[in-house]
Amino acid sequence: MENKAIKLSIVVAVYNLEKYLPRCLDALVNQTMQDIEILCVDDGSKDSAPKIIEEYAQMYPNKIKAFHKENGGEFTARNYGLERAIGEYVTFVDTDDWVEPNWAEKLYQTAKNNDADLAVCGFERIDLKTNQVVATNMTNFGNTVKNINPKDDYLLFINPAPWNKIYKREKIKELRFLPFRGFNDTMFLASCYTKMHKIAFIPDVLYHYYLRYDSQIHTVNEEDVNNLKKYLLEVKDLYIKHNQYEKMKFILDTFAFLHLGTSVMYRVSYDTTVDMKKMLKETIQYLDEHFSNWRKSPFLTLRYSIKKGLKHIAFWGVSLFYKWGIPMVYIKVYRFLVDKLKIDIKF
Repeated sequence: MENKAIKLSIVVAVYNLEKYLPRCLDALVNQTMQDIEILCVDDGSKDSAPKIIEEYAQMYPNKIKAFHKENGGEFTARNYGLERAIGEYVTFVDTDDWVEPNWAEKLYQTAKNNDADLAVCGFERIDLKTNQVVATNMTNFGNTVKNINPKDDYLLFINPAPWNKIYKREKIKELRFLPFRGFNDTMFLASCYTKMHKIAFIPDVLYHYYLRYDSQIHTVNEEDVNNLKKYLLEVKDLYIKHNQYEKMKFILDTFAFLHLGTSVMYRVSYDTTVDMKKMLKETIQYLDEHFSNWRKSPFLTLRYSIKKGLKHIAFWGVSLFYKWGIPMVYIKVYRFLVDKLKIDIKF
């Protein structure tokens, strides 16, 4: 495998989930694009996952590389794979998910044909228990190519997960997933924008993401919130270091409001040990101190939102609750829509 050019490195961070791992690996080894490497990084699994990885590496020695390390969390496994990847582009796959046979080829060709630093495809969110499709996401961009533009808020609405994307490795090889759980993929994508110039989209649903309600992304606590605040500041420092912050301040500050104020506050509200009124007050203070441009963001005005559609109007509405000092109203409304009316809402 080292003797030929690798077009795409696929990093699979593995921790247990022996039941789903073969489905994931079968989908990868049967990709229509052949010039790939699959780096399976076992993060100290306790079940038969390490054995499964070794078996697949023996069956597919020209495609699969098996690595085993002590448990350190998903971010360490992704970094481990990224550091060893040799492909022109690199991507990441979760063990319990699966991809279409042409997932790699379509993303790679889209990136190459458009000289893009990042290519993004559509995906399905599927309930693991019922196998029912909950939602289809990232299809609304169509077949488009966009430059990084501080006057266009499309960057805010690209899903942060790394698995429906391929990244030009040369651009991101110095970046790392940050050492905290749950939101390091969000921080990674925001960091990528300091290195990139062009993003290509395809609407095809090529990735199938399974919702496990015991996963980290669905269990948010106060420590997670504090970590997110800490690492948002590190991302801001990265923008400043690369002389990008002044140009991108409205994007980044609105990004901070979207993820911390809108998404994370909703998730942490399910933790009954958290004093939400106190946390919301502290969050507003934090945003005003470190990402104050959210209050005067051109992307959070009624005129702009009306032009952009219903999702943007809803986002503008959330910002109003915050500006009026009653963010708890937003939390209650959001939870009513999700819990009572069973409406799947993603900004």
